[in-house]
Amino acid sequence: MSQPQDKAHETGTAQLTLLRGADLVASPWKNGGGVTREIALAHLPGAVPGAAPGEFAWRVSVADVAQAGPFSRFEGVARTLVLLEGAGMVLAETSAESGAHVHTHTLTRALDVARFDGEAPIDARLVDGPTRDFNLMVRRGAARATFEVWRDGNVARRIEADTVLLYCAQGVAKVRVNGAEPTALAAGDTLRIDTAGAADSARAVRIETQGEGALLAIALDVVSAHADREHSRT
Repeated sequence: MSQPQDKAHETGTAQLTLLRGADLVASPWKNGGGVTREIALAHLPGAVPGAAPGEFAWRVSVADVAQAGPFSRFEGVARTLVLLEGAGMVLAETSAESGAHVHTHTLTRALDVARFDGEAPIDARLVDGPTRDFNLMVRRGAARATFEVWRDGNVARRIEADTVLLYCAQGVAKVRVNGAEPTALAAGDTLRIDTAGAADSARAVRIETQGEGALLAIALDVVSAHADREHSRT
């Protein structure tokens, strides 16, 4: 049975939280060029409660981009951008040192993916009107992540990570974790699966997916958490 947003339940050693897309809070950009809806983040180890949003180990969000312009820079952050809706955009990446052109990232089809460094100068041009994009940011040295697009339903997978996020990018899908009752996801919904704090042998979760929906699957680990576990065993 699906759970309301922010109401978590446990399945074995995993804690599941359903985040409804309709409940995400929109934060307008200072330049007026769009809005961001944060899905989830992990603060840097040792960050005080109420730490600034920029002090993250990893962050996942959805952005509505209304106008062309330069991206904000995030030093030391690896970024993954996925086109969700709209005609798309073209990202011109240049060298921070010389200003020379480095690469052109073209996202014109739904689920096209661009990967780039957060400190790289990026100028975005909209192809034909506003877009909606999925944004994964991971701070190098503080966290690590794997990212996949799951388009095939009726598949079982085993994933080991502190946190797994399953974002429904298209259609509808059902997700079963460790054999529990399935959770239904509509486009824009996210299922968060947390195993942080569990013993290494209990961090693996079995995920079964059903339906024709497309899921963005992100497995995330905060690096210091694993260093602490290794230290405790020595």
